[in-house]
Amino acid sequence: MKIQILGPGCAKCTKLMDTATTAAKELGLDCEIEKISDLNQIMGFGVMMTPGLVVDGEVKSVGKVPSLEEMKKMLQ
Repeated sequence: MKIQILGPGCAKCTKLMDTATTAAKELGLDCEIEKISDLNQIMGFGVMMTPGLVVDGEVKSVGKVPSLEEMKKMLQ
């Protein structure tokens, strides 16, 4: 599984990264977490508002930080 965090590095982006990491660990997932801050790459996903969450190439969340429970559902 590949999880990508889209954002320039703001506080919400950092929180999204932390939440995704925690959820993946709690679910025991074998995954790679990548931070993407290049605006051209972010727009390539069709994301115009950050932070964005992409799981295996599919945009799951845009413009917000899901709760830990919401994140777990997105990753399962």
